[in-house]
Amino acid sequence: MKTQAKTESKKAELEGVIAKLTSKIDKAAAKSAELKEEVKELQAELAELAESQAEMDKIRSEQHAAYSVAKEELTAGLTGVRKALSVLTEYYGSSAALLQAGTSMEDAMQQPAKPAGHSKASGAGGSIIDILEVCESDFASNLAKEETEEADAAEDYEKTTQENKITKTTKEQDVKYKTAESVSLDKEISELSSDKEGTSTELDAVVAYLDELKPKCERKAPSYAERKAARESEIEGLKEALKLLA
Repeated sequence: MKTQAKTESKKAELEGVIAKLTSKIDKAAAKSAELKEEVKELQAELAELAESQAEMDKIRSEQHAAYSVAKEELTAGLTGVRKALSVLTEYYGSSAALLQAGTSMEDAMQQPAKPAGHSKASGAGGSIIDILEVCESDFASNLAKEETEEADAAEDYEKTTQENKITKTTKEQDVKYKTAESVSLDKEISELSSDKEGTSTELDAVVAYLDELKPKCERKAPSYAERKAARESEIEGLKEALKLLA
């Protein structure tokens, strides 16, 4: 009976160990699956971020190329207008001075005035200068506008790019750590499963041994008829013994 009791105790102990191992395996498997799903989501987010950054790079490149062309054209136009203004201003300024000096000499010599053509030419030159000054203002204004827009676009691009870099680094680190943790959990699951398998094998052996012990340890109680027959046989034996003694 002692052997059976010890074997029953061992069986209960092994069953408890298997229950604990099963619980640990289930928890580790659930956590590993959760981590793998999170890694999958992070990788999808990283792919989306890379695609967004690539599109932004393309747009920024196109914007800068358009700005470079516009700047070159506006700068060339502004340079040409200013050069023309310089020449015309110098020319008509000199003509006006000469005209003024000639008029003074004519007055002194009491000669007739110059034909009205000079006055008209001076007036036409002033109109051209006015038009060129308007053109100069437009070129300068448009160039300043282009430069401001380029500066703003570049600033926004750099800011967003930097934010994307930080986000990318953070998510990549999360992927790295979560992947390492899931790998560690999978290794732990493998070890726990091995332990569970060994314990299950031991439990099977204990159960088999217990099955062998039960027939030996358990006594089958005799039935009423068997007890009655045995009692009657015992009485008959006693009677026979008395007869022999008599």
